[in-house]
Amino acid sequence: MKFDNRTLVLMAAAIVINIVVGQIVAWVKLPLFLDSIGTVLVAILVGPIAAAIVGTLANLLWGLLFDPVAAAFFPVALVIGLTAGVLARYGWFANLWKTIVAGAIICVISTIVSIPIIVYMFGGVTGSGTDFATAYLLAIGQNLIQSVALSNLVQNMGDKIITAVVAFLIAQRLPRNLTSSMPFFAYSRS
Repeated sequence: MKFDNRTLVLMAAAIVINIVVGQIVAWVKLPLFLDSIGTVLVAILVGPIAAAIVGTLANLLWGLLFDPVAAAFFPVALVIGLTAGVLARYGWFANLWKTIVAGAIICVISTIVSIPIIVYMFGGVTGSGTDFATAYLLAIGQNLIQSVALSNLVQNMGDKIITAVVAFLIAQRLPRNLTSSMPFFAYSRS
């Protein structure tokens, strides 16, 4: 797939947004990630391939520059981009309510992809806001996979819905002369 200069600039800006927002959230220790806003924005405007590239590169660069744990989650970022792009293609970012549902769908799919990484690469502990909930669930008798799945699903639900809504609001407020030629934006413009 060939991208024009405007798309490449958007993709680069989205990578920076993902890394900067994700790193700030990590420093503040919020129980969210918010590291996929740029990925979902690109998905809404350009589609799944560009969004998957943005998510993958953002996590790999973030891992290289600031937080090695982020690099391990590049498959999750890739799936977020693909999922959001497919949802955008089918009009799931056309209004706020559909965007909230899209965020929930992205949450479920990305959580499924993240569970094996968290369990098998990190033993259930990644240093994120879910670690306390995972430890609590383990303490009350849940097994590791169930603990990781439940704690991450709950955290990711809020995170991915907020991410989808923020990306939707940014896309809706971008000037039409910037977005009119974006291939996927017509599906998400209400």
